[in-house]
Amino acid sequence: MSEHKDHRDIGRELDLFSFHEVAPGAPFWHHKGMVIFKELEKFIRELQSQNDYQEISTPIMVKEELFKKSGHLENYKENMFQVLVGQGEGSREAGIASEEDTAPQTFYLKPMNCPESALVYQTKIRSYRDLPLRLAELGRLHRNELSGVLGGLFRVRQFTMDDAHIYCRQDQIKSEFIKILGMTKEFYKKLGLPVSYGLATRPEKSMGDKKLWNEAEKILEEALKEAGLKYKILEGEGAFYGPKVHFDIKDSLDRAWTLATAQLDFQIPERLELEYIDKNGKPQRPAIIHRAIFGTFERFIGIIIEHFQGAFPLWLAPVQAVLVPVSEKQEKFTKKIHNELKENGIRAEIYESGETLPKRIREAELQKIPYILIVGEKEEKNNSVNARHKGKEEEIKIEKLIAKMSKEIKDKAL
Repeated sequence: MSEHKDHRDIGRELDLFSFHEVAPGAPFWHHKGMVIFKELEKFIRELQSQNDYQEISTPIMVKEELFKKSGHLENYKENMFQVLVGQGEGSREAGIASEEDTAPQTFYLKPMNCPESALVYQTKIRSYRDLPLRLAELGRLHRNELSGVLGGLFRVRQFTMDDAHIYCRQDQIKSEFIKILGMTKEFYKKLGLPVSYGLATRPEKSMGDKKLWNEAEKILEEALKEAGLKYKILEGEGAFYGPKVHFDIKDSLDRAWTLATAQLDFQIPERLELEYIDKNGKPQRPAIIHRAIFGTFERFIGIIIEHFQGAFPLWLAPVQAVLVPVSEKQEKFTKKIHNELKENGIRAEIYESGETLPKRIREAELQKIPYILIVGEKEEKNNSVNARHKGKEEEIKIEKLIAKMSKEIKDKAL
């Protein structure tokens, strides 16, 4: 096996992201890194659309009263960023605010999306017919990790999560969990990452009645069994508000990672007084399922950078093809092919003929570009390219190449 490179080194070599002292624990995404980010975003949106999710967006910073009510300040305060906000002296002098109004107020940067998602749920009266209601949010979150545990993309303070909250009746919980298990399996299959499952039970520090916890754990266990999945019991590893299913994947280095989670929550609906009207016209509490399929974009991208060692599948590759003209004589024809690739949604670059041909080919190999397309006199005459892909080399007509690449991208082939 070739030498394993750290994702930070690969990120620098492939111009994906950087870190700067002005924002410790928060990556600066470069253009090529954002291509990967956006492709994952597109994929998760497609999956959610197929499964009737509605996408929302909520504020990053809210008053502390919401987190007091939800239980986050009680159970998670040490991981939250506090912000003091006041209207300032200028406002008082201008006569637009009283002295009381200008006193600093305590806000927090949200460490998770659930309390604000619950406020969206509360904006109208919900009927039992409206459920399940699946609200998804690609939310930017902040958690106050200690500087000593920060580590590239694997442990950050600012991150984006493919989050969703499913509000459902008691009789819908199991079927919703089974759907989530199916979505997650489909996602990881596209990346060739094997998944194992765990049921995480009540931790020592938790909210709510033990009886509710036992009931929740039983429902999750039944969903795993009905989905035909083997799983381990993970004692005391649940969230403080409910048990969860862990999805552990193994990468090419045989390392296990817990990425996706699906958590059942009876506590927040109680604390935030969420309701739906049942078929008898009586108010009832919904359950919430908190769901993330690949967790945080940052950590997930760090893992797949190392898993693929920068040689991403075609659909994820920041640059999918590079055109290498043998000499200046082919530059006009090369630009014509470049335009055709772009018109078909293929991300392509041209390596101009200023350097030697072997040097330009070597640079494309170092950049892990999936398709290296060499254009010489013969190829121009035949309206073709010499394509190098996955260690194979062939002369191929432009039209056939575009069809082949388009299918590979559409199928998200490995």
